[in-house]
Amino acid sequence: MGVHIAGWGSHLPEKIITNHDLAAVMDTSHDWIVERTGIHERRVGEPTSTMAIAAGRKALQSADVGPDEIDLLILATTSTDQVMPSTAATVQAELGLRCGAIDVNAACSGFVYALVQAAGMIELAYRRVLVIGADSLWGWTDQTDRGTAILFADGGGAVVVEGCDDDALLGFDLGCDGTTRHLLYTDHGAKITMEGREIFRRAVRAMVSSSRAALDRAGLGTEDVDWVVPHQANLRIIESAVDKLGLSLERTINVLHRTGNTSAASIPLALVEGVDSGRIQPGDILLLTGFGAGMTWASAVLRWQP
Repeated sequence: MGVHIAGWGSHLPEKIITNHDLAAVMDTSHDWIVERTGIHERRVGEPTSTMAIAAGRKALQSADVGPDEIDLLILATTSTDQVMPSTAATVQAELGLRCGAIDVNAACSGFVYALVQAAGMIELAYRRVLVIGADSLWGWTDQTDRGTAILFADGGGAVVVEGCDDDALLGFDLGCDGTTRHLLYTDHGAKITMEGREIFRRAVRAMVSSSRAALDRAGLGTEDVDWVVPHQANLRIIESAVDKLGLSLERTINVLHRTGNTSAASIPLALVEGVDSGRIQPGDILLLTGFGAGMTWASAVLRWQP
């Protein structure tokens, strides 16, 4: 049994924080933020469950399936509404699903982890899995720290993964180096702590090596990739990674300028943007790749055949 993506949807909060808003309360400027990150604005102000529910509902509508046709819900998030129960339980109830529901925490790599897990569950027994990536990191950010406040934001994206005869998941790579977990972390009741320069260096290396591993597993090369759908953390990281892969920035789907870093939501947000804008077409080869706290990394090669 193979898998393909049968439906998709995304959601962003209405409240917008611009670079000029941040410059009014900290030592920074619009131009400084854009030069170093590529971010112009970010959306904030909604809990993870609210965004996950909205994105999940749109994905169900896109796939034209009802709540009783979903066999499992996997919510990739690092910013749960509560310590317990899982935020997936809240989302499951609000969407009217009658299936198992779990959270997966691989930070910004979480959506690809969840996508691969969904494919495995479908190969074992299930027909359809709802995969959601959603994070609400603005509230976990010290808004006096320009190293993190300019980056993190809120958002959600979702896909319905469905079994089929012709597999669209061609290859993947998942990894983690737990010895570097101190580079990006948040303790209970605390704000995000990050060593930005070291994260930058390791992130580029992780995205490049993971992308190559996933492409090797798929039996493809970078010349076969139509679109890169990267984790939307920092435009300079994306530029450096695709350059080392021998690809051009024009072959990436980026929403970073208006979303900021939405962690597990960033790859599905970019994927939905690419599809809805008409850039991603049936038959295109997609490379989804990202990195996150842990330090985790994950890549997947998909043939787009909705």
